[in-house]
Amino acid sequence: MFGYVTICEPELKVKDLKKYRGYYCGLCRVLKEEYGFMGQMTLTYDMTFAIILLSSLYEDTADMEMHRCKVHPVKKQLMLRNEITSYAAAMNVLLAYYHLDDDWRDDRKISSFMAKSVIHGKVKKIIEQYPRQSEAIRTSMAELSACEKENSMDIDRTAGCFGRLMEELFLYRNDMWEKNLRKMGFFLGKFIYLMDAYEDLPEDLEKNRYNPLRKICGDPGYEDRIRQILCMMIAESTAEFERLPCLVDVDILRNILYDGVWNRYNKIQMKKSEDQKK
Repeated sequence: MFGYVTICEPELKVKDLKKYRGYYCGLCRVLKEEYGFMGQMTLTYDMTFAIILLSSLYEDTADMEMHRCKVHPVKKQLMLRNEITSYAAAMNVLLAYYHLDDDWRDDRKISSFMAKSVIHGKVKKIIEQYPRQSEAIRTSMAELSACEKENSMDIDRTAGCFGRLMEELFLYRNDMWEKNLRKMGFFLGKFIYLMDAYEDLPEDLEKNRYNPLRKICGDPGYEDRIRQILCMMIAESTAEFERLPCLVDVDILRNILYDGVWNRYNKIQMKKSEDQKK
């Protein structure tokens, strides 16, 4: 359900692209150092966005490092990291753990059980350090699972589960920006969930899997309705973002929120257009 909150590379300046990759590589580095290979496997673009957002809001300057890695073994890569990077890494691992746990409980996937067992010890420490976020993820995943078992077609309810999860992750500190960060995270979370459901719908229909859009996908004007809902969600999120005093890396943040989040949607539309021509 992740990978939607990323950059629109053609619209980003070279210096900003380099910096964005620095934050991404920095997160990857911290995941490896603090959680090992399994932690590194949880790397997402979405938490990279959270790092840039929170670092800008709280003016937390990132340390610049140069390292080689398995992906870039020859040339050293710029890596940017600060205390918020460690927070994002912890949330990455926590999300992955509860997802694996959900897969094990629902489908008895041995691979999921083995993977979550590997990181269980480190996750226990994360839960102790971040009980609020941990409880939010656990309860949201449980409610999403309940929606699936009930075959709920209530779009607002199902998307709201993921929205509440994201609002807790965005709330790095309890301060004067809490209301804005919560609302921004909530609507961005709903956008992510609905975009994921929209993208997965054809395959879910084919394999008879749960998807909250099944009920309305055959209605006249379905495509326009989905586009309108997605626009409303991201508009609410960006409205809260613009109320935050983010100045550093604001061009990167706006690139993601106004353009990057639509990357996958635009690819889906291009594919549909090509299929119609054929």
